[in-house]
Amino acid sequence: MFEKCSSIEAVNVYDSTSREIKPVDIGIKDGCISSIREAEGISSLYLVPGFVNTHSHVAMSRFRGMLDDVNLDEFLNRTFKLDKERSRNDIYHSSVVGIYEMLMNGITSFMDLYYSEDVIAEAVTKMGIRGFLSWVTLDQDKTTQNGNPLENAEEFIHNFSGSNEYDLVYPSIGVQGVYVASMENIRSASDISRKHECTLHMHLAETRKEVYDYMKVKNKRPARDLLDNNIIDERTNMAHCVWLTKEEIEKIGKVRGNVSWNSVSNHKLGVGGVPAIPELIEAGANIGIGTDSNGSNNSLNILETAKNGALAIKNSRWDASVIDSSQVYRMLTEGGGRSTGLPNLGSIAVGAPADFLIIDGDNYSMNQSRRGNFVNDLIYSMSPSAIRDIVIGGNFIRKDFRMDDTVEKEYKRSAGWIRENF
Repeated sequence: MFEKCSSIEAVNVYDSTSREIKPVDIGIKDGCISSIREAEGISSLYLVPGFVNTHSHVAMSRFRGMLDDVNLDEFLNRTFKLDKERSRNDIYHSSVVGIYEMLMNGITSFMDLYYSEDVIAEAVTKMGIRGFLSWVTLDQDKTTQNGNPLENAEEFIHNFSGSNEYDLVYPSIGVQGVYVASMENIRSASDISRKHECTLHMHLAETRKEVYDYMKVKNKRPARDLLDNNIIDERTNMAHCVWLTKEEIEKIGKVRGNVSWNSVSNHKLGVGGVPAIPELIEAGANIGIGTDSNGSNNSLNILETAKNGALAIKNSRWDASVIDSSQVYRMLTEGGGRSTGLPNLGSIAVGAPADFLIIDGDNYSMNQSRRGNFVNDLIYSMSPSAIRDIVIGGNFIRKDFRMDDTVEKEYKRSAGWIRENF
């Protein structure tokens, strides 16, 4: 289906630990990096791990522009209404369009939270992206799903685990949030994730209202309650986490929880705060970057999201040195990979999945004349137009600035279907 990539020669690789750039040749076998050898000469091409989007609702791509300029309560009300009216065709074609946008922005893996993930799995397979798909659960009396959400999620995990046909699909379970899911529901979802050794993906502490409403009923903050119930650990991926206490941050770090930082979505929905990313890192939590949906972000440009977050932290702390470009780069790559639970995803190392981008250093948005500035340029100025090649699982999805024909045709088919039906 896709053209195989067996090797890449004479490209520069950035080491986020040493902050050094080295010219290398890369060998690829069975979808993984099989060798890395030093090369000679100066190249204008840079090879970096594909970006990992740690929080998305890809099937909401059709909702772009439909949920703007409203607070979170109204955003959720409109979203639930739209969700209730959706067909499988709508979800499939919207997912294809969203995946195409992610690919164009250098995202090679994404973590998704939605229902009908079986339909989204079809789109993942057709488009050649790596999808970590969490079937969302919530209380039975609040869902728009047919059947029991917990049973639906477990059936999805059972049907798609270890499937050769869906080898880029990693099924798991999610929770919409404490505002629509009881602790009984959350415990059941957590038990299912432990049983199947998969991710538990959820929204958490996104707004003060969410926290205070919960405290009125439970007399305890939601993150604290989840920690006390042993819900949070290294398999848990928590989106937002804007409103956490110092104690909650320390405990999340201690259990090695994963936090998805969704800065653009947070700003657009006016959550009124910036997550304590430096403190979470210091405590030992793992940080990834999430775009959220086209409804709450409008764009799936993960570099824009990363830059926005970094600048927000610098500005809110009155200190431009509080976070640096190399840290943000690791969130886009290694941190995102760690959030998924797939070993070595997001790194350039022997044995790691062959998921990477080749960036044209001569692109107008980069600064080829000063190689030492590469990571700064990538985080603060790089345009997605600089991405020459995209390789996922050893397959070319984009080569020489041209998207694979199958991917391009499916995108156009889905965009046309949406245009004709809405």
